[in-house]
Amino acid sequence: MLRRLRDDTRWAAFAAALNQHTVRVYDLSTARVHVDSTSASAYATVTAGGLFQCGHSKDDRPDLPHGKVMQAVLDPLGMPLATDVVSGERADDPLSMPCIARVQASVGRHGLFSVGDCKRASRETRARIAAAGDFSLCPLPQVPLAEGECDAALEAVCHGEHVLSAVVREGPQGQPEVIAQGDEYPVAMRHKGDGQVESWSERRLVVRSVRQAHAAEAALRARVAKAMAPIEALNQRGRGKKRCETVSAFRQAVVAIVQRDGVEDLIWFRLTQHDTPRAVRASRGQPARVDHDHHATVEVRVDDAVLETTMRRLGWRVYGTNQPVTSLSLAQAVLASRSA
Repeated sequence: MLRRLRDDTRWAAFAAALNQHTVRVYDLSTARVHVDSTSASAYATVTAGGLFQCGHSKDDRPDLPHGKVMQAVLDPLGMPLATDVVSGERADDPLSMPCIARVQASVGRHGLFSVGDCKRASRETRARIAAAGDFSLCPLPQVPLAEGECDAALEAVCHGEHVLSAVVREGPQGQPEVIAQGDEYPVAMRHKGDGQVESWSERRLVVRSVRQAHAAEAALRARVAKAMAPIEALNQRGRGKKRCETVSAFRQAVVAIVQRDGVEDLIWFRLTQHDTPRAVRASRGQPARVDHDHHATVEVRVDDAVLETTMRRLGWRVYGTNQPVTSLSLAQAVLASRSA
């Protein structure tokens, strides 16, 4: 049996027939499918055409070769419908559509709702899903968005131009808990591929995760505090403490600190050059004289207005879906994406 099924074409036909039988017998819901990939590193030898190859490592081990697995599973059961094992140097994005196509063949119908992360958010993948009569939901990275679209959407939300919808779920004690809020707007989509132009309507969901926003705010305040402490320490005098004598040297030190912590726009500072005369008494045949001590100081503070504006933009993410609003509300879309 293994010899017969090792052929990819035979295995695909067998897997499709098995899935159809399993879904029919157990009456499993095929309304939602999650598609995602993972990788596994190994102390293996890289060979031409082998499974373990060097590529982008999700384990922060670029020195180790790894293999990659793309899988589609039913939600919420977690039953695998399609699994592809490929070599580790392969990009994630092109692997999504073959896996989704195998799911379509397995369940024998269209109208499936597939959920994934931003790795499967290419316009071509979304166009092919829409053309097949299926639906998708995924967060959109900056690249697929039109220039300035994300900023314009966030500006409208932050200025209160739209009434936000709350996403509520049951908390640990059974109480209602707001986990997100957001708004949406429609976008007409077009994509030309394989000689055909696909057109579909996509809903853009602008969503702010409460937990993610709070975590990002805490991290931002920590970065600001981390930068403020060494800048203020530059003014201190004492044994073993080197002071900057010129404004240019002081500015270079301050800029290096704020750039290191990524808070260039959040910290305001002003440098002042000091020239302090100091009388020196005559001694050892040297006449009395007046020396000058040259040093610079910095006045630093947090730009509260910019910090507040920045924090209002934290925790937001733009999602794209072609599922009509009558079938998928904003709350359902957020919960589906979080469970992915």
